[in-house]
Amino acid sequence: MALRLLHGGALAGASLALYVARLELCDPPHRLAFSMGASLFSVAGTLLLPGLALLAQDWHLLQGLSALVTGTLLLFWGSPALFPESPCWLLATGQSARARKILWHFAETSGVNPEDSSEEESSLATELDMLCAGSPQPQHHWVLELRHTRVAWRNGLILGFSSLISGGIRTSFLCSLTPGEPTFYWPYFLVAGLEAAATIFLLLTADLWGRRPVLLLGTLVLVLASLLLLAGTQYLPSWTVLSLSVLGLLASQAVSALSSLFSAEVFPTVTRGAGLGLVLGAGLLGQATSPLADLHSRQGFFLQHVVFSAFAILALLCVLLLPESRGRALPQSLQDADRLRRSPLLRGGPLQDHLPLLPASQPQAGTQLAQEG
Repeated sequence: MALRLLHGGALAGASLALYVARLELCDPPHRLAFSMGASLFSVAGTLLLPGLALLAQDWHLLQGLSALVTGTLLLFWGSPALFPESPCWLLATGQSARARKILWHFAETSGVNPEDSSEEESSLATELDMLCAGSPQPQHHWVLELRHTRVAWRNGLILGFSSLISGGIRTSFLCSLTPGEPTFYWPYFLVAGLEAAATIFLLLTADLWGRRPVLLLGTLVLVLASLLLLAGTQYLPSWTVLSLSVLGLLASQAVSALSSLFSAEVFPTVTRGAGLGLVLGAGLLGQATSPLADLHSRQGFFLQHVVFSAFAILALLCVLLLPESRGRALPQSLQDADRLRRSPLLRGGPLQDHLPLLPASQPQAGTQLAQEG
C-alpha cells in the first residue's frame, strides 16, 4: 500500500511539473494549444488503458509495462539538453547564470549564433551577458507568501473553489445518468469522451472569447443543468434527464480544465507549481466526495447534489472577480500577480504582451542595450 501511494504521488508530481514547464516554455499565443494538446494525449491514454489491460490479462504485466515506459521517460527528463529547466523560473528566482546557459542553448538550437558580429545577434549576446552581471543570490518563495498579496490569493482561492465544485458535482450528474448500478465501461468511456469534447471546446473558444467569459459560461451551464435535475428529475422525460446529465458532465470537465489553465496563468512564476498543485488538489478533493452519494442506499445523493448546486451558484458569482489572462505574459513575481486586476467582461485583455528579456530589476542594462542598438 505504501508503494502504491508513493507511485501515485510521484505520477501526480510529474504531471504537475510537466504542466508548469510546458506552460512556461510557450509564448502567450501558443499556451492554450499546447496545454489542450497535452490534455488530448491524456484522454488518449485513458481510452487505450482498457485495451492494454485486455491484451495483458494480468495486472503484474500491465504494471511492468507502465514501469518500463516511466523508466524510459526518466532518461529523457534527466537530460538537461533534452528537457531543460524553465528559464522563466530561473530568472524569477534570481538564478541568472543558469538561465543564461539555457537561453544561449535555445539561441544556438534555433540557428542563431549569439557570438556573431551582426548587430541583432551581438546585442543578443550582450543581453545574455548582462544577465550574469551582478546577479543576486537565488531567492525561493513559499506558497504561503500569497497571504501578503491583495489580489493573487483571491484569484487562487476562486479558481480552487471552482475546481472543487466541478470535481464534486460530477458524481451527481453520473448518478442522474445511471440511476441503477452502472457497469464499468459505460461511465468510463463516457467521461473520457466528454473530456475530449470539453478540451476541443476550450481549444476553439478560450482564445477567441477569453478565459473568464468561457469559465463563466461553463459555470452557468453547470448551475442550470444541476438545478433542473435537482428540481425536475421525477417530472422530466428520460431523454431530457439524459441530455442534462451529459451537458452537466461536459460543463464540469470544461470548468475543471479551464480552472487549471487559468490558475497557472495568474499565479506568479515563483509559486506557480505550488499554487497550481493546490487547485488541482481541490478538484481531486471534490472527486473524493463521490462515496458520500452511496451512503444509506444512495440516500446521501440528494443532499450532496443540493450542497454542490448551492456552491456552484456561489462560484458563478465569484468568477466575475477574476482578471483576464488571455494573451498576457505570465506574471513573474508576487507584485506582478497583484497587478492582474479585473477588467470589463466584454472587453478582453491585449492579444499579446511584448516584455523585455531582462527583468525589471535591471533597468540600467536595458538602457545600455537600447543605446547600443
